[in-house]
Amino acid sequence: MTVGGIISALVVGLIIGALGRLVVPGKQNIPIWLTIVIGIIAALIGTAIARGLGWADTPGVDWLEIVIQVVLAAIGVWAVAGLYGRRSVR
Repeated sequence: MTVGGIISALVVGLIIGALGRLVVPGKQNIPIWLTIVIGIIAALIGTAIARGLGWADTPGVDWLEIVIQVVLAAIGVWAVAGLYGRRSVR
């Protein structure tokens, strides 16, 4: 992976993570860096799913791929926010 690929993965992860965070109702008490990490992971898994289903190489914008990525990010943000909220503070 090139430096450009890493930078684009970070940017896409930031956007997908932010969109996933917006989709989840309520306040999420997780740091922004964790939202970005969730977004990057969701973007990678969403791309793999879209490619597996044959949806990744469409003319124009790959809307189905983006929807899959945002849904995965929302699920990730929801799950991590739930776990993060249950941490005991000492």
